[in-house]
Amino acid sequence: MSSLSRSSFLGNSGIGETFSKAHGRPAVRVRVVALGSSNSHPRPLKETKGASNPTTTSASVVTEVDSKSAVAGSVADVYGNDQLVEETPWAVSVASGYSLLRDPHHNKGLAFSERERDAHYLCGLLPPTVASQDLQVKKIMHNLWQYQVPLQKYMAMMDLQETNERLFYKLLIDNVEELLPVVYTPTVGEACQKYGSIFRRPQGLFISLKEKGKILEVLKNWPQRRIQVIVVTDGERILGLGDLGCQGMGIPVGKLSLYTALGGVRPSACLPITIDVGTNNEKLLKDEFYIGLRRRRATGEEYDELLDEFMTAVKQNYGEKVLIQFEDFANHNAFELLAKYGTTHLVFNDDIQGTASVVLAGLIAALKFVGGTLADHKFLFLGAGEAGTGIAELIAREMSKQTNVPVEEARKNIWLVDSKGLIVNSRKDSLQHFKQPWAHEHNPITELVDAVKVIKPTVLIGTSGVGRTFTKDVIKAMASLNEKPIIFALSNPTSQSECTAEEAYTWSQGRAIFASGSPFGLVEYNRKTFVPGQANNAYIFPGFGLGLIMSGAIRVHDEMLLAASEALASQVTEENFNRGLIYPPFTNIRKISAHIAANVAAKAYELGLATHLPQPRDLVKYAESCMYSPTYRSYR
Repeated sequence: MSSLSRSSFLGNSGIGETFSKAHGRPAVRVRVVALGSSNSHPRPLKETKGASNPTTTSASVVTEVDSKSAVAGSVADVYGNDQLVEETPWAVSVASGYSLLRDPHHNKGLAFSERERDAHYLCGLLPPTVASQDLQVKKIMHNLWQYQVPLQKYMAMMDLQETNERLFYKLLIDNVEELLPVVYTPTVGEACQKYGSIFRRPQGLFISLKEKGKILEVLKNWPQRRIQVIVVTDGERILGLGDLGCQGMGIPVGKLSLYTALGGVRPSACLPITIDVGTNNEKLLKDEFYIGLRRRRATGEEYDELLDEFMTAVKQNYGEKVLIQFEDFANHNAFELLAKYGTTHLVFNDDIQGTASVVLAGLIAALKFVGGTLADHKFLFLGAGEAGTGIAELIAREMSKQTNVPVEEARKNIWLVDSKGLIVNSRKDSLQHFKQPWAHEHNPITELVDAVKVIKPTVLIGTSGVGRTFTKDVIKAMASLNEKPIIFALSNPTSQSECTAEEAYTWSQGRAIFASGSPFGLVEYNRKTFVPGQANNAYIFPGFGLGLIMSGAIRVHDEMLLAASEALASQVTEENFNRGLIYPPFTNIRKISAHIAANVAAKAYELGLATHLPQPRDLVKYAESCMYSPTYRSYR
């Protein structure tokens, strides 16, 4: 662990200072402040001068932190890094020299000023030029443009995150539309497939069956203590790529990068975790570069016991209010985990709930073009797994909310097709439990195109994970039934999308309202330019998580998901609608996330699930004030 991130504990005796000497001078100075519990009033940290070495004018100093800057009873860190902190730190340490340049959390590279270089023993370790953070961003973007292969860009971004954290987030925030496909879908899918070959250093925790019985000890090996968000996967169903085992780690790493860049959750509060229970992927098991357990995937009691120990250890180590986001678990585990721990932990499944929320937002916005309410429309899904049933259920709940009809009644407007055809009542006994609510009375239908012709949906949604299943006949059938057919091809990555944007617009003669899971470029058709929408979960989960954190929520409720959808839909401006957009541009994502966080937090307070009291008067401004800023801090 770097000296800059390591805490020193000296009990409750007030303020203490320790010095490590190297070559006759302090290499690291640690200033320890006993701040007590998060309920006490923290004492301000004042600037101090180095006195251990008489030749040192300022071996290391600590910037002043005023107690007025505290948020929710806590105090910002000495670099202005954190405001949204549940517990007050015991110690602050400042590194110097070579160790400072090797610490990704505080390294600034050529942006260190002349004064900082002199004060922190950096003279000679850097070339003489001082470069601003903006110039550094410009240079890295220039370098990224030289790469022709997306995976090369991904690896360059990961290298930057491991050497200069603030610059990584500044780069991502300033160029979010261009770099989102690099650090997230679709490139992250390829990164996971090749993770064993490109693995360099740990970016999260790997908890395998070998750690059974000591998971709490493993959690304590992670250097950060004040964790607020955990994204965890077992790698069984990575995007539409299947079982990638331990190499699914790329997903939690990517998701948490977006929690910070798009939602403003501080990096030190984020913990990516992969649960390694083996893999059934024969290709990986035979791959000499595979980094996970070389065994078939654990199931049943062995699997359940490991997950139960993990969930118990997380709560014990990080408390009641740590958000645990389940990511890319297979259907048979995803629903059970959400149901099992939803009443005892703060848990969220992005594949079930996040996808549902972002799609619902797009549908609410699409009503601007097609008219009517959700209850006036009929929905047909291709795919009845986590995403499909999750979206369907949230649509039904929003319809129920708007019309005051029971959810069971609202479900009758929603039809699902799985690999065996239309889900109907005669199949109910053989269906998995999460599909059963969608088994309506109807004759069996095996082909999607026939289901479209018979059900006559106004909205077609693909969550099948199988590419090119929205054929020309299917799109044409939708267009023959609707003046403006709504077509969402949501499967990731791009290769698994049910149809391309170009196919949707061309086969519908430019009348489709289209959105996909992975990004597609502009489409020219009949001398008109179409801008495809992207129903990207990144619109929802960063702001949703921030709302839970800033309100101190202890449970996730479906009404919070509806609140997030409504907030996102409200951010689509008239200018966006004029361009045919049903989602706002990602360039405004931090503003969007603040509004989502505010809506989610307001619902948490309304439902009595919030613990950070009293409720702030202006939740949007409060959300913005809680957001992490990647701008460099001055070290004195």
